[in-house]
Amino acid sequence: MTTTPSLDDAALAEAAEEDGFSGLISLDVPGQDPTTRAYGYAERAFEVPHTRSTRYALASGGKTFTALAVLRLVEQGRLRLDEPVRGVLGGDLPLVDDAVTPLHLLTHTSGIGDYLDESAGWEVDDYVLPVPVHTLVDTEAFLPVLEGYPQVFAPGERFAYCNGGYVVLALVVQRLSGQGFQRFVEEEVCGRAGLRSTGFLRGDELPADAARGYLDATGLRTNVLHLPVLGNGDGGIFSTASDLHDFWGALLQGRVVGPQLLELLTTPRHDVPDEGLRHAAGLWLHATEPLLVMEGCDAGVSFRSTHDPATGATLSVLGNTSTGAWPVIGELADLLVAG
Repeated sequence: MTTTPSLDDAALAEAAEEDGFSGLISLDVPGQDPTTRAYGYAERAFEVPHTRSTRYALASGGKTFTALAVLRLVEQGRLRLDEPVRGVLGGDLPLVDDAVTPLHLLTHTSGIGDYLDESAGWEVDDYVLPVPVHTLVDTEAFLPVLEGYPQVFAPGERFAYCNGGYVVLALVVQRLSGQGFQRFVEEEVCGRAGLRSTGFLRGDELPADAARGYLDATGLRTNVLHLPVLGNGDGGIFSTASDLHDFWGALLQGRVVGPQLLELLTTPRHDVPDEGLRHAAGLWLHATEPLLVMEGCDAGVSFRSTHDPATGATLSVLGNTSTGAWPVIGELADLLVAG
C-alpha cells in the first residue's frame, strides 16, 4: 500500500531556521489540493508574501529547458546530436575541440574550459562575470565571456559539470532557429508544455509577481549586479510552483518532445557523488530511485524540483536566497521516496 507523502511542519521549520530559508515549498499530489509552506518574503522591503503564483528564478534548473530546446531542433530536423558544433560556431570559440557535439554538451562530457567553473572555489555571491551584466541580453553577447578557456580533456572522456557548455548550446539554438534563444525556449518548450508563467525576465525590471533574489538571509541587497540581466542557456529562467508541476506532467505525456528524445533526456548516464544525484542529458535523477530532478543555485537563488513519474507527485522548493533552501531540500530529500 502506497503512503501519501506529507510535510512535517516541525522538521521543516527547524530546517528553514538553520540557514534563513526564504521561499516556497510546494507538494503537488494528483487528486489532492496542493500543500504549500512559505517562509520569509518575495519582496522584503514591502513584505510581499510568497504564493503559488510567485515567479522564482530557477538558476541552473533552466538547463533542462535548454536541453529541451536542443531536442526540439533535433525533432525539426535542423540538428543532429552526433554532429560537431564547429559547423555552427564557425570561427568563434576556437579553443572548443572540433570533435565536440551537442550530445557531449548536454551530458557535461565536452571537456571544454568553463567560464564559470564551480570547482574553482568561488563563492556564490562573488562578482564572477568579466563583462557588465547589462550587456548579457543576447546569447551572442556571451562570446567574449566564453573565449580564452582551453580544452580540459578530450570530448567524451568523462563527466565534468560545465556551465559554459550550455551557453554554447544556446548559441547553437539561436543560430539554427534564426530567432533569439529565449524566445525559442518560450515558444517551443514552455508553449508546448502549456506553461503560462514560465519565461525569461530581466533582473533589472522584475514584475510585481516575481521574487527578488537576496544575497543573504537578512537585508535588502539583491542579486541584480551578480547575474546576467537576462537568463540564458546555463540558467536564469523564471517559473512558479504551479507551472513546475504542470511542466513535469507535460514532459512525460510527450507534449514537449517525443518518446525517443524523452528517453534520451531521462536515461541516467553518470553517477555524480558530489551532488548525491545521477545525471542524464540535461536532467538530474535521484541517486537510486526513478525520480526526476531539476535544481539550481546562484546568487539569490536556491531551488530544487523533484517529480515521481509513478505517482505524478511533485515536490518543489523555490528559494530566493543564495543558499537558504539547502537545509530544507536536505530535510525533504527522501519524501517522495518514502511515499
